[in-house]
Amino acid sequence: MQKDQLLERLDRLERQLYAYRYAMGLMEYDSETAAPLLSAAGRGEALALLSEVEYRLTAGPETAELLAALEQIAPALTVQQAAQLRELQKAYDRNSKVPQEEYTAYSRLLTLAQPAWRQAKQNDDFDAFAPYLRQIVETNIRFAGYYAPGRDPYDTWLDQYEPGMTRAQLDEFFEALRREIVPLVQRITAEGASIDDRWAVQGDWPLEGQKQLARRVMDRMGIDPARCALGETEHPFTTNFSRDDVRITTHYYPENLLSSLYSVIHEGGHALYELNTAPRLAGTCLATGASMGMHESQSRLYENLIGRSRAFADVLWQDITACFPAQTAGRTAEDFWKAANKAQPSLIRTEADELTYCLHIMVRYELEKQLFDRTLTVEELPAAWNARMEEYLGVKVPNNAQGVLQDVHWAGGSFGYFPSYALGSAYGAQILDAMRRQLDVDALTARGELAPITAWLTDRIYQYGAERTPAWLLENACGAPFDPTFYTRYLKEKFTALYGLG
Repeated sequence: MQKDQLLERLDRLERQLYAYRYAMGLMEYDSETAAPLLSAAGRGEALALLSEVEYRLTAGPETAELLAALEQIAPALTVQQAAQLRELQKAYDRNSKVPQEEYTAYSRLLTLAQPAWRQAKQNDDFDAFAPYLRQIVETNIRFAGYYAPGRDPYDTWLDQYEPGMTRAQLDEFFEALRREIVPLVQRITAEGASIDDRWAVQGDWPLEGQKQLARRVMDRMGIDPARCALGETEHPFTTNFSRDDVRITTHYYPENLLSSLYSVIHEGGHALYELNTAPRLAGTCLATGASMGMHESQSRLYENLIGRSRAFADVLWQDITACFPAQTAGRTAEDFWKAANKAQPSLIRTEADELTYCLHIMVRYELEKQLFDRTLTVEELPAAWNARMEEYLGVKVPNNAQGVLQDVHWAGGSFGYFPSYALGSAYGAQILDAMRRQLDVDALTARGELAPITAWLTDRIYQYGAERTPAWLLENACGAPFDPTFYTRYLKEKFTALYGLG
C-alpha cells in the first residue's frame, strides 16, 4: 500500500476516534455537572457500548495492520505523523492486551463508581463506596499485568500519566522535597509572623459575586468564552473535546473567597494549554497535553507562580473589590496577598497552600503504592489516611468526607495520577525561571498583561500538544533537563520573605 493511502487510513482512524471520544466525553462531563442521579445506569450502558466501539478501533486487526504498515515507512513520516503513530501504538498495546469484555465491564464500573463516590462523600459513608473502590483497584492491578507482565503494577500506571516515571524516581523526588519543605514549615510555625486569612475564608461572599469574579479572571487570563465554558461541580476539573471546546469547572463556597477563585485560575491554566495547541493537531490524538505532569505545570504555574504572586495581587484585588465592595472595605491588596499565601497544614488538598501541598500528594502516593502492593486493604484505607495526615501535616481528620473521600480521582480509576501534581509544580518553577530570563514577568503581571506570558508558553510548549515528550519540552523551554531545585529555591525565597524570616 502506498504512503498516501496509509496516511488517509490514519486520518480516518483519527477522525473516528475523535468522534467517539467527543461523544463519550460530553456524556461524562454532563454526568458531573447536570445529569440527574438516576441517569447513571442508562448512561453507563450507553458509554459501555461506545467504549466497545472505541476499543475495536484502537485494538482491532485493521488497526494492527495499519500500525505495522506505518512502522515500515516510519523514516518517511513527518514529526507529527511519527508522533501520531507512537501514541496510537501505545493505545493499541494498552487496549489489545485487555480482553474486550473486561474493558467494557470496567467502563461500566467507573460510570457507576463516580455517582457512588459523590453520594458517599455527601453522606460521609466510606463503606458505601468501598465495594466500588475495591473492584477498581483490583481491575487496575489486573490490567497492569496485561500491559506489562512481571513489571511493578504501580510503575505501569505511573508511566501512563508521566512517560518513563517510576516509583523509585518518585521516592527520591519526594524525599528531596520533604527534606526541604518540612524544616521550612516547622520554622514558619515556630518563628513566622501571624497572617490573618479569616476574613477571606470565613466571610460572606455571595455566589453571584463569585461567579462574576470568575468571569473577570477568565477574561484576565485571555480565555475565550466562545471556546471555553465554565461549569459547577463537586470537584473542579478541566476537560477538552477539541481545541475549540474546552470545559472547566469550579465549586463555590459562600464563606470562602479564595477556593473558587484559585480553582478557576488553576483550571484556566489547563484550559490555556488545550486552547493553544496548534490547529494542525486538531482532531488527532496529539491535540492535548504532553503528560499529566506537564499539564499540571501550567495549571499550577498560573494558579501559584503567577496567581499568588505579589505582582498580580494588585490586579486581582481590583476585580475582587469591584465584585465585593462591602466585604472588602478596610482591606488591602497586601492583606489579600498574605491571605492567599498563608502556609498552614490543612485537611483538603485542593485548598492546601503551596508549601504543604506536596505533603498531601505524598499521603496519596504512599497509600496508592500500598494498595497496589496489597500491603493495605481498601477497608484499612481510611485509618491509614488519617494516620499519615496526622504524621505529615499534624492534622486530625474529623470524618471521611474531609479525608479519604475528598478526591474524585480514585473513583475514576486514576491511580498514579497524583504524583503529577507535585512534578507539575516543580516543572512550573523551572519554566518560570527560564521565562524570567526573557520577559519581565513581574512588570507584566502587575499590569495584568498575561498575553505575552501565554504567547511565550505557546511558542515553547502549548503549540506542540502531545507531539513532543515532556523532556523535550522542558529542554525547549528551559534549555536544560528537569531540575527540582528551582522549585525548592522558589518556595524558600517566597515563604521566608512572606513570613519575615530573613
